[in-house]
Amino acid sequence: MDKLVDFFSGIKDFLALEIYSSDSGHITISTLLTIVIAIIIVTYLLKLIHKLVTVKLPEEDQNKFQSIFGFLKYLFYIMTVLTILHSSGINLTVLLTASAALFVGLGFALQYLFQDIISGILIILDQSLHVGDIIEVENKVGRVFEIRLRTTRALTRDDKVIVIPNHKFLTDSIYNYTQNHKTTREMVKVGVSYGSDVDLVTKLLLEVVTEEKSLLNSPKPFVQFEDFGDSALLFSVHFYIKDSFNAPGLKSKVRYGINTKFKENNISIPFPQRDIHIITKN
Repeated sequence: MDKLVDFFSGIKDFLALEIYSSDSGHITISTLLTIVIAIIIVTYLLKLIHKLVTVKLPEEDQNKFQSIFGFLKYLFYIMTVLTILHSSGINLTVLLTASAALFVGLGFALQYLFQDIISGILIILDQSLHVGDIIEVENKVGRVFEIRLRTTRALTRDDKVIVIPNHKFLTDSIYNYTQNHKTTREMVKVGVSYGSDVDLVTKLLLEVVTEEKSLLNSPKPFVQFEDFGDSALLFSVHFYIKDSFNAPGLKSKVRYGINTKFKENNISIPFPQRDIHIITKN
């Protein structure tokens, strides 16, 4: 029994050995062991959280969390070490005071970084945006080809890459053309001369969009008599497509078809007209 008491007493004395000593505090072997054990616990907890968060995500999205959890790991390591040193009696006031200006600068610099990263995590978790979606941001239409934790990249219609900070998807209004389904409704407007046969115009417009193979026949296209303009009767023909990314090209085909049909049936597209009255004085 005495030997057991001596054994534990020796361990206690060993753990109480001072490695570093100063006026601000002391670091013992037990402090170092506590730090090591705490780091091991933090590591396993982060792995568990990482697994719980990404278990239902596709493998591609799971890989995107590697960098953020790697950053969090080192952040929690630093916080753990500082907490244990402070609880052991080490005065960290001098260190924190000297680093206050640095921390303030880093805080401002990292503000938008963390905002983008958190937004990216939310986008990945709730699956509100997918690769291949057609989106409109600041009047630019693009097809998403990569979603990262900080930014999303999309290819515009003129083959240029637009890099979008992820916080814009939470703070701004973003149009997602393909969120619900890939079918979208498009429209082409046209004006015809006053006195034109409006029934014939409606028939010709429907023929154009029905004969165009790249457009959908279901849902059915339709024509609207928009208004009586200053110089023309205003019509719009509405049709459905599957490839909204190439909508400008498809609309161009429809306009070519309308122009051809109108010429064949003597339907004129007027230009703006103005009456000028000249008043002369003696």
